[in-house]
Amino acid sequence: MREKVITSLHQLIERRNRQFIQEVRGEEPIDSIVEKKVNMHKARGAEIVRSFVEGDVVRTSTFENQQYIDYRQRTEFLIRIKDQFYIEEELESRRAVFVNEELVNDMKCEPKEVEREAVMEGNINTIDNSREIRSYNRREAVRYAERWWDDYNPAYRKFTNNCTNFISQCLHAGGASMTGHPNRSKGWWFRSDNWSFSWSVANAMRWYLSGAQSGLRGEEKEHASDLEPGDVICYDFDGDGTWQHTTIVVAKDANNEPLVNAQTANSRMRYWKYEDSTAYTPNIKYKFFHIVV
Repeated sequence: MREKVITSLHQLIERRNRQFIQEVRGEEPIDSIVEKKVNMHKARGAEIVRSFVEGDVVRTSTFENQQYIDYRQRTEFLIRIKDQFYIEEELESRRAVFVNEELVNDMKCEPKEVEREAVMEGNINTIDNSREIRSYNRREAVRYAERWWDDYNPAYRKFTNNCTNFISQCLHAGGASMTGHPNRSKGWWFRSDNWSFSWSVANAMRWYLSGAQSGLRGEEKEHASDLEPGDVICYDFDGDGTWQHTTIVVAKDANNEPLVNAQTANSRMRYWKYEDSTAYTPNIKYKFFHIVV
């Protein structure tokens, strides 16, 4: 790649990163996603006081006079809320487009934070006669979420939309027992070549947690503040009854609100409301599950 192209890309990343910090933002137009995140934190009484960004080029390609640069960007945000400081992290896959060495576009190119490729017919059968009794170790579930939020455990299959698969792994690491094999519409389980819908599909997990009578199950809570680390939040971004995303609570902020880890759009210690997400709509609905096994 020519030096001019690399310089332009570096300048773009640094300019966008500066916009998160009010003191150095200046008068330049603010990126829409940056604006969403800044406003979200402001509304909860928080502020991004420092941000750090780094990126790696994944591949380059050329078509006619256009050059495409795919890169991975990792951003860390130091956030202050009341007397508490914590670090939020996120990974993004992005594509920059150059024409005659001039930057003309830059965009996210990873899947939206939804799971739509698996369509289920009928209801999930939540009845299970398993007598295995295990306790749920929240610390181990959170430990797993912290270890693997930005990577993929080779012991499990990776999906294009991986958020619920990741949450299932966290719950299993916390001691939740698998039940229902080999019926994909029953229980909650994973094998190397097969798995239940509830293991990998957000909509199926949401309904399984609220309907299960034994093994892994969820007690619905009215407020996000009622949750503890190791609990689960389900998201219906469009408010149409189809649940599209799942996260795990890993900490609570100074307002007693959850901070969550997730995959698909890989993020750590993210504020639970997801108002800074590209998938967010004003019609969003949430379900709050206190996990019991």
